[in-house]
Amino acid sequence: MFTSVLMIEKPLTNVDVEFVTTLHGDETVSFIVLMQPRGDQADVLLRAIDDVAMGELKEAAHEGDEPEGTEARTLAERALEASLHRLRETGCEAVGQVVEDHPLNKMKAVVEESDADEVIVLTAPHYVEEFFHRDWASRARHKVGVPVLKLFAHADEEE
Repeated sequence: MFTSVLMIEKPLTNVDVEFVTTLHGDETVSFIVLMQPRGDQADVLLRAIDDVAMGELKEAAHEGDEPEGTEARTLAERALEASLHRLRETGCEAVGQVVEDHPLNKMKAVVEESDADEVIVLTAPHYVEEFFHRDWASRARHKVGVPVLKLFAHADEEE
């Protein structure tokens, strides 16, 4: 069985699930999902700059409203459960946890403990962080010791 550590910041859409579950053809995949609460993961200013760069001015104005702390954790737990359910519906094994402190250290530990084959970082574009190679995927490549694949998450299906 192929084991993938999957780092996400929002619930997986059906398109995301199809994308990650078909990456390895017919090979059986087991996922260990690490959910990073969005409100706690990045500076509000960087998120707002990313929104402006993507032409999403309305979203940029509301970045300060992003939940943090306990509220962010509660939302992340719900998003994680929904994502795990969607992965399991495809027949994949899937476990996960919300990660708040030192996500790269946790990612490295999970890779080592599970003998994972790869890390997939599924995220929205973060242009400023990517430019300076401070995004999760760039930083993970120097830390986890397995291949790191960066994919862009699809928009919410309700949009």
